[in-house]
Amino acid sequence: MTTGTPETNDARDPGAPGGTPGRSAAEPREDPAAHASRWYRAFAEHEAPGNSPLYGTLAAGVAGDPELIGRLAAMPPLKRQPNLLFGAVRFLDGPVDTWPAFREWTLAHWDRVAAVMTERRTQTNEVGRCAVLLPALAALPQPLALIEVGASAGLCLQPDRYRYRYRNAEGELPPVGPAESPVVLDCRLSGPVPVPDEPPAVAWRAGIDLNPLDPADPEDARWLTSLVWPGERQRPRAERLAAALRLAAADPPAVLRGDLNEAVAGLIDSVPPGTTPVVFHSAVLMYLDRAGRDTFARTVLDSPAHWLCNESPAVYPDHAEGVPPLPEDIAGETRSPFLLALDGRPVAWTAPHGQFAHWLG
Repeated sequence: MTTGTPETNDARDPGAPGGTPGRSAAEPREDPAAHASRWYRAFAEHEAPGNSPLYGTLAAGVAGDPELIGRLAAMPPLKRQPNLLFGAVRFLDGPVDTWPAFREWTLAHWDRVAAVMTERRTQTNEVGRCAVLLPALAALPQPLALIEVGASAGLCLQPDRYRYRYRNAEGELPPVGPAESPVVLDCRLSGPVPVPDEPPAVAWRAGIDLNPLDPADPEDARWLTSLVWPGERQRPRAERLAAALRLAAADPPAVLRGDLNEAVAGLIDSVPPGTTPVVFHSAVLMYLDRAGRDTFARTVLDSPAHWLCNESPAVYPDHAEGVPPLPEDIAGETRSPFLLALDGRPVAWTAPHGQFAHWLG
C-alpha cells in the first residue's frame, strides 16, 4: 500500500471544505476532468498552505489549466494525485520553482511524467510518525513483533533505532532512544502521554506493501526524497529521511509484496512465540473502500495481535465518536489531524508528520 500525509491526504475525495476526508479518490462520482480540477484546487486551498506555498501555486495553476487537466483526467483516479504529479516531475529533474516553467516542462515531457506516475506510488514513509506511535508501543507487553501495512521501505518499522526529543508545556523531557542514532525526532506533547523511559524492545519486524521499496536502492531512495515537499520548512523532513534510509540500508526490515487484506493474517501467524504482535499503519487505509477497511478491521481484531491505527478520523468514524476535539491552541497547527486508536479505542490526536500528539484522558 501507499503511505504519507499531508502528501497522501490528497488521495481522498477533495470535495468537502477544509479538506475534510470523504470518499476515496478511487470512487469519483463526476466527470474525470472536473474531479481532477477540483482535487488540485482543494489541494491548493487546504493542503499546501503552511506547508508549501510553492506547491500551492503549482496546484492552483494545474486546477485552472485545461490542457494539464485533460492529461490527468485520462489517468486512473488515484494516479491524478497532486503529490504524485509533483513528485514525478521532481524525480525527472523537472522545474518546480515557478508555474510557467513547471507547465511548459511538464507538457513537453508528459509521456515520461505519466510513465513515472503510473509506475510509482506516493510512498512517503514519514519516520516522524514513530514519535506519536512510540508511547503506545512501549506500553504494550514486551518484546514486540511489529507488522506494518503500507510499509514502503520499512522506515517506520524501526522505532527502536531512533532518538526522540519530546517536549510539553513545561519544557524538554529526557530524550528517549539510542544517543548514537542518526535519526532524531522532535514531538510536542499534551495531555496524559505515557512517555517511556526507553524505546520498546522489538524482537521481530515485517511489513506489507503493494510495491516495496529498497532503502539501499538509489532510485527508490531518490523517489522517496522527491516526495518530500520543497522549501525550507520541509528541510528537516528531507534530512531525517536521508538518515533513516542509511540506517535501514544497513539492516533492512523485511517488507513483503502483497495486498494487506490478503497478507496480514499470514504475517500475524508468523510472529515468533513469546512476542506481542502489533499491526500498525499510518495514512494507509484511506486507499481502501469501506468494505476493504471493514475487512481489515475484522481480521486484525479477531486475531491475537494488537492494532495501532493512525489515520484520518474519517477512515473509521466510529473511532472518533464522542472524542473531544483538539484544543484550540493545537488545532491551528494542522488542517488534517489523525486519530490514533489502539484496538479500536481512541488514545490520541496526532499530527500527520508526528509533530505533536495530544493524548486523551
